[in-house]
Amino acid sequence: MRAVAAGRTLVLTGGVVIVLLAAAPLVLGAYPVTTMTRILAFAVLVLSVDLLTGVTGLPTLGQAAYFGTGAYTAALVGIHLTSDALAQAVAGLVAGLVAAGLTGWVAVRAGGIVFLMLTLAIGESAHQVADTWPAIGAGNGLAGMPPISLFGGPPLPAAGYVYWWVLAVAVTVYAAVALVVRSPYGRTLRGIRDNEPRMRALGYRPALARYGVFCLAGAVAGAGGALWAAQARFVSPGDLGFEVAALALLSVVIGGAGSLWGPCAGAALVLLVRDNLSASIGGHGPLVLGLVFVAVVFLLPRGVAGIRREKGRLSWRGKGRLS
Repeated sequence: MRAVAAGRTLVLTGGVVIVLLAAAPLVLGAYPVTTMTRILAFAVLVLSVDLLTGVTGLPTLGQAAYFGTGAYTAALVGIHLTSDALAQAVAGLVAGLVAAGLTGWVAVRAGGIVFLMLTLAIGESAHQVADTWPAIGAGNGLAGMPPISLFGGPPLPAAGYVYWWVLAVAVTVYAAVALVVRSPYGRTLRGIRDNEPRMRALGYRPALARYGVFCLAGAVAGAGGALWAAQARFVSPGDLGFEVAALALLSVVIGGAGSLWGPCAGAALVLLVRDNLSASIGGHGPLVLGLVFVAVVFLLPRGVAGIRREKGRLSWRGKGRLS
């Protein structure tokens, strides 16, 4: 009964949050709506990092490579083929999946710091390719992407319409990732994270399971990149850079690894500090993020999402003592 009640509360809370997010363009101006659109696209990237770092126990600094791959692919589709947003999102997702499939087979055979360094190398290699490839603008980036359209309709230049599209895709991706995490496959990944030798003794193949989630995370990051391109209509090598990868991992740590909703909240905090608060404090946003990171590590080792878990555990213990 307790689990059913908790599930209903979670669904109700999620529904309220989605309704509030959907209503945002009706009461906010273009600039805050654009900021929220960027946060949603970045949160999809952070979800992919949480799949690897929080759920599977593989800290990564390479997801920006697949994020950028999806963004460049969506921009190229928009410039040369179609402005349809769904086609661009699917193209970005497939591009991220293929790129992860090609690069992940070697990476997932390692673990810990070795895996982290391999993913960093993948990310920096992708950044170097984007920065030197003339066909995609090299260091100048890829500009000229037209406004997106939906299902053959007119272009959607208004910030609110683009926001609603990005919100719809982000919610869909979140739901899909949540289903994977709650599935038997997700429990297998957590088992490998917690005790790989035991899972291997039970007949599981950890390398294959990790490769599968690596490809899935690449697809999620690619979809996030397509959403980013739909909003910005410009892609640069910086979208594949180390800073983006580091901020995504920082979001997971701040929000609470493995909780899904916590890293999304962390993504909002990180982007707001970097893009909004930093301008009002003399460009010292990175310093604030560093202080927040240190505070979370010492005061909230399970991140923001851990506060709710600890409250629930303390409340249950208290009831046990009273009884």
